[in-house]
Amino acid sequence: MSYQIRISQVAQSRISEVDIENVPMGTCFTDHMFVCDYLNGTWNNPRIEPLAALSLHPSAMALHYGQAIFEGLKVTKGHNNTPLLFRPEENAKRMNISAERMGMAHFPEELFVEALKSLVNLDRKWIPSSVGSALYLRPFMYADEAYTGMRAATSYKFVIFATPAWPYFSNRIRLYAETKYIRAAQGGTGAAKAAGNYAAAILPTEQAKLNGYDQVLWLDAHNFENILEVGTMNIFFKIGGKFITPALDGTVLAGVTRNSVMQLLRHKGFEVIERPISITEIIEAFNNHLLEEAFGTGTAVGIAMIDEIGYKNLIIKLPEPNPVSVEVNNLLNDIKTQKQDDPFGWIVPVLIN
Repeated sequence: MSYQIRISQVAQSRISEVDIENVPMGTCFTDHMFVCDYLNGTWNNPRIEPLAALSLHPSAMALHYGQAIFEGLKVTKGHNNTPLLFRPEENAKRMNISAERMGMAHFPEELFVEALKSLVNLDRKWIPSSVGSALYLRPFMYADEAYTGMRAATSYKFVIFATPAWPYFSNRIRLYAETKYIRAAQGGTGAAKAAGNYAAAILPTEQAKLNGYDQVLWLDAHNFENILEVGTMNIFFKIGGKFITPALDGTVLAGVTRNSVMQLLRHKGFEVIERPISITEIIEAFNNHLLEEAFGTGTAVGIAMIDEIGYKNLIIKLPEPNPVSVEVNNLLNDIKTQKQDDPFGWIVPVLIN
């Protein structure tokens, strides 16, 4: 199905005012945004318009009851500077998984992808060219109905904006295994990319940073024993030649990069196991010299190599270098920029109009 997306362009682009090769992620935004409204049970008026502040009633339900979800994906440059999306249909699917859990309206997956393509085509000059850089796309949806009361909203707004981005972490990172606060519990919203999940993570993350760590390593809500994920990424461990990552049990976000890395590792002949893995098991592997590599995966971070994990009074120091994960990271980046063949059909070129 093809959707008619109305486009209103800016009179003058701001790109000449910005050095897109040297801006921190999330501080500079492109000229346009995509907007669509959910009213009377249907999505209406899909449009691209100049980036501007959103009008919001003080009683908008998202502000009071937290119906807000989002996605994140990147655009890179390929052959002849063609803009390339990476598995956008997976983000569209996951957006609706989040919407389902949060009691929100589903957004048409075809329109999700078409909207991304249209916005990227219009703002393609904002895609950085430097190695490791990209244009980060942030689709999000929130309840904009003006109503004070606890129920599912009847109107929503879906928006996509974009920001030039550099790699999130340039060095190996340090994680702190949290033993007081939790990220998710069985039956909760851990598998949804809901705004509230990240709000609850801010305090422990800031505390971890004050102690010299980069991110929180989340443990299970019952015994603080099983590993779930990291603040902004999924996590992998290489133990005795095998890669292990926590299973998707409802408390872990189903990362698109996570799934892609699993496929790449298996493509290279490694065994990848999805199962519960405890902090005690990691400590034992470390003590027995079987812990070989550890890394996080996510859209913003790509693959982030882990240097240390702090747990109570113990520091788990990871070996250096990370030969397999570095190779997989390079391969993934090369696929995203068409320097390597894409045997999985992940890349979606954006045709320039």
